[in-house]
Amino acid sequence: MSNSIVVLLALALLVGAALWVGLRKRQSPAVVLAPRKILTANEQSMFWRLSEAFPKPDYVVLARVSFGALLTAKQGASRNSFSQKIADFVLTDKALQVLAIIEFDDGSQKGREGRDASRDAMLAQAKYKILRYRSIPSTDKLVADVSARGKATRPAPL
Repeated sequence: MSNSIVVLLALALLVGAALWVGLRKRQSPAVVLAPRKILTANEQSMFWRLSEAFPKPDYVVLARVSFGALLTAKQGASRNSFSQKIADFVLTDKALQVLAIIEFDDGSQKGREGRDASRDAMLAQAKYKILRYRSIPSTDKLVADVSARGKATRPAPL
């Protein structure tokens, strides 16, 4: 009888090992995370130009701001329609009131004009001023564009 117990234990160990290997294969591989730069080199240059044009303490330049921080859904609108979207830069006054949303359409944006129009329509509906640039403008141009009065509409990239 002791041989039977040894055989049963050996079989139980084999079945357990087979089950364990099977479960391990079904599990998704571990997610490997790595650091990422917050801004590309071009975006960093734009950030510093904005910071030069709108210095502290009177202004705050924010980078990569979630639309979820800028918009709220009302009257049946779905937060899912904007919660994953990101604004390149948001310029605020020292009370953190939004003065303008600035999109930087460098070479990485080609072919996304339709997507940009949809994003701009959301922001314009909330009455934000949206400024788009294809290249880094001068500080004078930035100040003039932000200072310009008028309705928040989708501007042509500058």
